[in-house]
Amino acid sequence: MRFLIILLIVFGIGVGAWFLLRDDGLVEQVTEARVEQALIANGVPDSMAQCMSERLVDRLSINQLLKLERLAPQEGEARLPQSMGAAMDRLNRVEDNEAVQQLVRAGSGCGIQMGLDIFGG
Repeated sequence: MRFLIILLIVFGIGVGAWFLLRDDGLVEQVTEARVEQALIANGVPDSMAQCMSERLVDRLSINQLLKLERLAPQEGEARLPQSMGAAMDRLNRVEDNEAVQQLVRAGSGCGIQMGLDIFGG
């Protein structure tokens, strides 16, 4: 009897972990929604933020996504960088080249995709 209870508990934990951690599981959905909202809060249009968040969640770890939060304006900074130098300063704050590369790739890819959708290419 005790073995059966332990077996059921282990099975329940396994099913719960699968539900949370699988592709399109609860953890990924929450993370994707959080990334999308952060992009929107920083001036990215809704459709672009949705596209980019899907790609970023697939390509980056949770730790790398958290590093991208360093792009947000700090006290005294404009919501959007006003010069190339200000933009580069924000990118340097991330301190993760792969995360920055994936951000640029996601933005470029989504921009091209949206352009093709608009112009029927």
